[in-house]
Amino acid sequence: MKYFGLLLITISMVSCTTANKEKNNIKETTQTIETTDTTTVVSPAQLSPVQEYVTAISKAHYKEAFLSHKVISFSIDVDFGGKPYIDGKITMRTDGTKIRIDKKDGSTVLYNGEKVFLCPEDASDQGARFDIFTWSYFFAMPYKLEDPGTQWELQENRPLDGIAHQTAKLTFGRNIGDAPDDWYVTYSDSTHVLKAAAYIVSFGSNGNLSKAESDPHAIQFKAFTTVENIPFATQWEFYGWTAKEGMKSQLGEAKITDITFLPSEGAIFETPEKAKEISL
Repeated sequence: MKYFGLLLITISMVSCTTANKEKNNIKETTQTIETTDTTTVVSPAQLSPVQEYVTAISKAHYKEAFLSHKVISFSIDVDFGGKPYIDGKITMRTDGTKIRIDKKDGSTVLYNGEKVFLCPEDASDQGARFDIFTWSYFFAMPYKLEDPGTQWELQENRPLDGIAHQTAKLTFGRNIGDAPDDWYVTYSDSTHVLKAAAYIVSFGSNGNLSKAESDPHAIQFKAFTTVENIPFATQWEFYGWTAKEGMKSQLGEAKITDITFLPSEGAIFETPEKAKEISL
């Protein structure tokens, strides 16, 4: 979760170990979910409590219907610290394998499935790699929770807006994404809708996580609307966060509009001429 002083995250997904704990009468299980494509290779009778938690979120957000579409676009307007940060349009494959941002400043950031590019060549590359993965991941987060190798630990209920929400911790393995040391703590309500996620920003830490661990942030999803019966949060709020206190002071917000499924991708993910590559 990089270039952004108040908020930074990156996208990563993982694998690892199994552990069982007892805390507050809730069984906590760390479990790697092995998948093939987008289908979890576990029969319903074999689902552990933490797998039931993750699967319930996917179903509540109509993951199968979402992934039946190939491409989706939406407008995004982000303010942080009381200042505009990004205003533009994101187009992405629903599985996240290709992403494009067309910013209102005239620049374009593109992930073609292998590399990140920026055009025009003289556009500032500050935050480009952060932007291409961060905002698309937040948008598609309910559909990424069962990605190959994800590792989950069921945790206690935590309050959100005065209501108890079930939480679980997601961690990642080595060499996965830009920041494999990131973690998330997800909040789902009684209907299994994903309502918030705390996280740390480990990108650029070079293995020293003390700074990231000392300053967790959280995103809260609000103002849900439906597009073809699929729910999407159209208002995001960013907060400071601690495991003990939960949400603290608000840091920023984002508005999502014009959510549209596209019939085909056409040439939108082709690398523009004279684009420059943005590496890690």
